[in-house]
Amino acid sequence: MKTAETLEDFYRQKLNGLPADYQQGIGHFNVFRTEDCYNNGQVTVHYNRRDFYKVALVRGNNRYHYADRSIDVDGSTLMFFNPQVPYTYEPLSETKDGVFCIFTESFFKEKIRGSLSDWPMFGLNGKPGYVLSAEEDAEVSAIFDKMLNEIASDYTYKFDLLRNYVLELAHFAMKRQPTENLYKHPDANSRITTVFMELLERQFPIENPAQRLSMRSANDYASQLSVHVNHLNRAVKSTTGKTTTAIIAERLATEARALLRHTNWNVSEIGYSLGFEEASHFNNFFRKHTTQTPTIFRNV
Repeated sequence: MKTAETLEDFYRQKLNGLPADYQQGIGHFNVFRTEDCYNNGQVTVHYNRRDFYKVALVRGNNRYHYADRSIDVDGSTLMFFNPQVPYTYEPLSETKDGVFCIFTESFFKEKIRGSLSDWPMFGLNGKPGYVLSAEEDAEVSAIFDKMLNEIASDYTYKFDLLRNYVLELAHFAMKRQPTENLYKHPDANSRITTVFMELLERQFPIENPAQRLSMRSANDYASQLSVHVNHLNRAVKSTTGKTTTAIIAERLATEARALLRHTNWNVSEIGYSLGFEEASHFNNFFRKHTTQTPTIFRNV
């Protein structure tokens, strides 16, 4: 897996160069029609992390690979992409109709409370895609049309408006979530479980064979969180119904599947990057959690 795709990479690959007003290191926003953004009509999206957020209205038949999940979408879909989660997609039809915006975390700095990753649709375990009816497609299209018109204007405060339009899309998605999913921390156990899950996710994705997990056990996470391991285990079990060890193992298996599917690293390299000293230990772990050996999984 390559290092994270930067904004500079995006512009050079998709638009043959940086915009005239591009300034590195400051908050950035832009919006595009999909058909205008790919050279010679060719769509190449590498499975990788980005250093920017993306919200897209996509139409047609496409398959998204998001972390270790594959999501088939047909028709109109509103998609949210977190830069910490690697993704790619395969067009399954000739249709390349859609529109998307990209922006950096710093574009919203001091404009919202918390982090963008706190939003449900951008959460590391959140729901990235929302299938739209014809009426909803029209509503979302209208928001993107306002973005396209505003980005081309010379209005002094246009970026304030553009932030509002992104927030409008976020609220459109959040209104479709069950109310109970919008409130993550009803008690102390839920809070500590959320912090544990976020700490676990920060170790991923693995971007090169030399990168290695630093925390593999419940004790490792308890130490980092400054709580007793028994306290962590009770909190996680009461909130998720699973043990801390089981959740860590599931996440390791998820990353293993993604690396086997989307990199050409050998099995030993993948096992080592995930903290296994011996390839045989990784093979046994993977077979236990998937019923297949890594080699068979990769070749299927």
